This record gives sequence, structure tokens and C-alpha cells, in this order.
Amino acid sequence: MSVELTMLLYSTILFFVLIMIPAGEAILKNGGAVQAGPRDNMPEPTVFNKRATRLRNNMMENMVMFAPLVLIAHAAGVSTESTILGAQLFFYARVVHAVLYLFPVPWVRPLAWAVSVVGLFKIALALL
Repeated sequence: MSVELTMLLYSTILFFVLIMIPAGEAILKNGGAVQAGPRDNMPEPTVFNKRATRLRNNMMENMVMFAPLVLIAHAAGVSTESTILGAQLFFYARVVHAVLYLFPVPWVRPLAWAVSVVGLFKIALALL
């Protein structure tokens, strides 16, 4: 498997973990029965849960760009130093971004996001 596809796999695993964080925290806070029900009258989420949900949503938005770029590169048979570095930048920056988001570190978190965007651009530019 290519490095780019491996980074896509790792990013997908990271995304799943980020889905489970607010879900798990809600189960711990509200109980499994409440979370398994229709969730019509849920209590207000904790600040941490809101932050974890925003992080999950942010990762979803970024995966929508990353996955097609990697799959297009793979389908086109394009694997260069630029696509490899781009995929690695994306994944590792997203790990750092997640940690900085969950344990709020202002000003530095956007830098991690920016590095992941540079990774996206590196892949996209290699495909042009």
C-alpha cells in the first residue's frame, strides 16, 4: 500500500477516534440508556463535549478534501515526494491539531490546521 493510502487509513482511524470522544463522554455523563434513546430531551452538553464535537466536525470537513485527493492520486498512478509529504503533513498535523483542540491551546492550534492545509495543497498541486 502506498504511503498516501496509509496516511488516508491512519486519518480515517483518527477520524473514528474523534467521533468516539464526544460520544463516549456523553455516555459517561448521561448514561447509556439516555444516549441509546431518541435523545429528544438531552441535557446541555459539557464544554468539553461541545469542543470535541467541533473538532470532529472540523476533521470531517478536512477529510472531505483529503480523501478524494489521495484517491485521485492513487487512481492516476501519481505518487511523488510531494504527494507523500503532503499526505504525511496532513495526517501528523491533524493529530497535533486534535490534541491542541481538545486541550485548548490558542494561537498554536490554527498553525497545526494550516500545516494540514499545506499538505492538501501539495497533493493537489502534484495532480495538476
